[in-house]
Amino acid sequence: MNINKIYTLDDRGILYINGKDCKEFLQNIITNDINKVSDNFSCYASLLTPQGKYLFDFIIAKHKNGFFLDCEKQQIENLQKQLNLYKLRSKIEILNLSNEFIVAVITKEKFSSFENISIKPGVTTKLKEDPLIFDPRNICLGGRLIINLEKLYMSIKNLNLKASNSKDYYDYSFKIGIPQINTHKLQNKLFAAEYNLEELNAIDFKKGCFIGQENTARIKLKEKLSKRLFPLKVTKGVIYDNDQIKSNGEELGKVLIGDSYPFGLLKFKSILFDFNKEFDCGKGKIKILKPEWLN
Repeated sequence: MNINKIYTLDDRGILYINGKDCKEFLQNIITNDINKVSDNFSCYASLLTPQGKYLFDFIIAKHKNGFFLDCEKQQIENLQKQLNLYKLRSKIEILNLSNEFIVAVITKEKFSSFENISIKPGVTTKLKEDPLIFDPRNICLGGRLIINLEKLYMSIKNLNLKASNSKDYYDYSFKIGIPQINTHKLQNKLFAAEYNLEELNAIDFKKGCFIGQENTARIKLKEKLSKRLFPLKVTKGVIYDNDQIKSNGEELGKVLIGDSYPFGLLKFKSILFDFNKEFDCGKGKIKILKPEWLN
C-alpha cells in the first residue's frame, strides 16, 4: 500500500446499534469484550452459531451513544436480521447506515505519523468526529476511517492524500493472510479457532459467555485444533469452491473460497502438510501460504 493514498472500501457496510441496552446486548452475543470499546479503542469480533461455527465478523467502534459495526457489505442485511433475532425485548435500535457512511483505509505509516498515537491494534483517535482506528486484527492493515460520505473528500484533502480504489488494499490483506472478501462462503463451515480468530484478536476468553463459547473454549483448552484457514496460491490451472486439496491422492483439505483471493481449510497437523510443497487441487495446483502472524 502507498503512504500517499487512501483506499475507499465501497464493499464495506455499516450498522449502528444504539439504545439503553446496546452494550449489554452486544456483550451477551459477540466473541469479544464490548467493555474494551471506547473513544480510544475499537475491537474486532465475531458472531458464531451456538455450536461455535463462524457466521459474521466485524470491527466495532464507539460512535456517540452507540456502536458502529463495520462488516462486509454483502453480509450486512443478513447480519442485521441475525441481530434482530437476538434482540427480543432489549431496548436497542439497529440501523443500516451503509448508504450514509463509508470505510476508508490509510497505511500504517501514515497513521503512525499522527501525534500521540500508540502503535497497537485497536487504538482509536478522532478525525474531527469520526473514528480512525488502527486495524484491531493486525496493524499492518493500517488505519480505518468510518466517515460520512459527504465529509470524505474534505478529509482526504485535509490529510493530503490521493483517493484510490480498494484493489491494492485487498491484495495486501490477502498477502498477509486475512480474508475479507466473500466471507459468506465461510459461514457454518469452520470453527472460530479454525478461522484464526484468536490470533486476529477477535476472542476474549475472560469475558464470560457468548454464543458458541462452550465449543470455542473446549477446542482451546483441550488443544483439539487440527485444521486452520490458510491463503492459497494457485500455481497452475484454476480452482473452485469445495475443490479437494490432495497430496499423493490423500485429502489434506478443501477450498472454501475459490475466487480472486482463495482460502482453504487445511489439516495443518498432517505429516503431508508442507508450505514448500505443491498440491493437487481440482483442475489446478496450489501452494499453501503461511501468514507471518500465525504461530
